[in-house]
Amino acid sequence: MNPIKIALICNYELLPERVGGMDYFFWMFDAKCKKNGIQVDWFFPNQSQHGDYSKLTIFNSNYQNVENYFLDFCIQNQTPYSFIITHFIELCTPFFKKIKQVSKAKVIAIDHNPRPLGGYPIKKRIEKRVKGALFSRFIDIFVGVSDSTKNELILDFGIQIKNKTSVILNGIDVLKFKRKNDYSSHNKFIVASHLRKEKGIQDLILAVKDLKSYNFTIDIYGKGYYEIELRKMIQNFELEKIITLKGSVSNLNEIYSDYDYLIHPSHGETFCYSVVESLLSGVPVVTTKNQGNVLGLVVENKNGFLFEESNILALKEILENILSGKYLLEDYSEISRGLHDLSLNNMIENHFKLIE
Repeated sequence: MNPIKIALICNYELLPERVGGMDYFFWMFDAKCKKNGIQVDWFFPNQSQHGDYSKLTIFNSNYQNVENYFLDFCIQNQTPYSFIITHFIELCTPFFKKIKQVSKAKVIAIDHNPRPLGGYPIKKRIEKRVKGALFSRFIDIFVGVSDSTKNELILDFGIQIKNKTSVILNGIDVLKFKRKNDYSSHNKFIVASHLRKEKGIQDLILAVKDLKSYNFTIDIYGKGYYEIELRKMIQNFELEKIITLKGSVSNLNEIYSDYDYLIHPSHGETFCYSVVESLLSGVPVVTTKNQGNVLGLVVENKNGFLFEESNILALKEILENILSGKYLLEDYSEISRGLHDLSLNNMIENHFKLIE
């Protein structure tokens, strides 16, 4: 019997300054496979040696299209993969048909891709349904990272994928987070997010511009293409003393507990690490009802406050009520409720079951 070999294709840039839950998952999944005699070839856009990436067998596309690079690799090397698993790859495209033309492997597609607020425009919805009809049969298993993602997958690509679609929640290394123990208010807020328009940070800036009479700070951690626009907004509204862009850091797990609240005004999420990480640190969350709270972990007046996506006035009212002392969370034992299933070990075991 031939040994199991896996190709894992990830359109995920390896950045030493941005080490998050997925990095730990990749490292631990590789170690789990090796322990069980399974070889994993990793296909990323770039190479890196930070963390445990030095222990992985990485083939990098040098920032060229990672799907095309993988297909060329398969044609040239004819490696007999048992499973081909994709992360952060667009689903139901001709790429998956081409995989089946060059390999007999079972194909597993993990969906991490957020949907836009209000859903896709009708033309895009039709395109996805057509792609689902044409190419979903070349994917053996679809996996969503939340129940919401599973439902969106079926909505995107058609009811024919329902019976081969499952949910595996993303996981967190729960023991590495420094726990908050001082709940006296210092009016310090944190945002931890990629700086993209769909993260809604522009809504936060617009909500804050009329709250200058209060003494508070908001530190924003993260990088992204929208940083230039956010800096312009901060300068135009003269909010430099309130809002600070801190860039990416590798020790957010130690930083969350220094703050009173996480603010996450997101327009679109599939899992939302920062909300989970904040709650693990004992820090309450202000986030959007359906997107930031995609896992349903934040309960109004228990471990945070919720508002409708893009509702700037509602966000402003929540912040003003917090700053004026009108909103107080009394039972801090509730903050980390519902997190018992989100360990990284559970995630590893559930992904490993896919190849057993």
